[in-house]
Amino acid sequence: MEKKIYDKDFGFGILGGGQLGRMFLQEAINYNLNVAILDPAADAPCSKICHEFVQGDFNDYQTVLDFGKGKSVLTIEIEHVNVEALKKLESYGVQVYPQPSVLEIVKDKGLQKDFFVAHNIPTADYFLIQSKEEILAYQGEFPLMQKARTGGYDGKGVTPIRTMDDLATAFDCPSVLEKMVPFEKEISVIVARNSIGDITTYPLVELEFNSEANLVEYLFSPAEVSIEIEKKAREIAIATAKAFGSVGLLAVEMFLTTDGEILVNEVAPRTHNSGHHSIEGNITSQFEQHLRSVLNLPLGDTAILRPAVMVNLLGEKNHEGDAFYEGLEEIMAMSGVKVHLYGKTKTKPFRKMGHITITAETLTEAKKTAVLVKQMVRVISRPNR
Repeated sequence: MEKKIYDKDFGFGILGGGQLGRMFLQEAINYNLNVAILDPAADAPCSKICHEFVQGDFNDYQTVLDFGKGKSVLTIEIEHVNVEALKKLESYGVQVYPQPSVLEIVKDKGLQKDFFVAHNIPTADYFLIQSKEEILAYQGEFPLMQKARTGGYDGKGVTPIRTMDDLATAFDCPSVLEKMVPFEKEISVIVARNSIGDITTYPLVELEFNSEANLVEYLFSPAEVSIEIEKKAREIAIATAKAFGSVGLLAVEMFLTTDGEILVNEVAPRTHNSGHHSIEGNITSQFEQHLRSVLNLPLGDTAILRPAVMVNLLGEKNHEGDAFYEGLEEIMAMSGVKVHLYGKTKTKPFRKMGHITITAETLTEAKKTAVLVKQMVRVISRPNR
């Protein structure tokens, strides 16, 4: 008989113990689910609050194999893990979600783009190169966005190539050269799918990026688009999830172009920065939804409770060391403001240290409060006493 999550020998593991795992743990507690975490950092945000913590490299074959043996279900917090070990665990009967076959594609941005084309998923034109020198052959296609095929995250591994001068900062590695498209908004839909094929989406959100760090600075829920655009974006996101056959969450990041087209930028098969607002803003948070989907439980209602703005709490420039949250108490006194800190003791420029969600009766009202919050709170290194 299939094990249930309340069985005492039910084993649940996550590769990665950062902020995504930390927020997942807070939902897992509601279901009495004991979670084991594997992370290379001894002081990872999950290390002090999970049922079992294993310090180790989730890119090492034997480490992942040893961690996963005996688990009932294994999931991930980050794509860059040892896929071969996960395939072996699957052969042992461990349920691994997202499936290793999905991770194999998603962790390589070149394979991702080829997958989109093969499955008629709209995406920007692109070229695959092996080295920096090959960029010279595409001068006539400038401007381009260069994306390292593997290893990039949180704005790392991405750089614009607008003119020949930008070759000085280009990456010398296998990359995707993506045509820059004129877009009106960057948008995202999170899709949830369980192993029996039940599927649902979260309402479309709009993202505003920090141009210097290439990180999300603001998120707006719901996105201010037409009903037709919302419907089309959700249809594309569902088609993408079905094409992958992925189990769990799939965040589908897209461009809404100036001529009204929707192009898929990239996907992430896990909980995602574009779903953090759902903790306060939606009936079911993305973290509970991921739990439900990978455990093949009924999917939760994704309806919006209140309009929401999420502000990423990033480490300030020119500050590195013990984290100090300036203005935190002042914003906590404001109506509709909810603070989430990620348990990271050290700050550095543009490091994700937390996020703040602002809910209100209208999105306009939430946006006004969010601007004030952004002005008032800073993550700096602790001042000398």
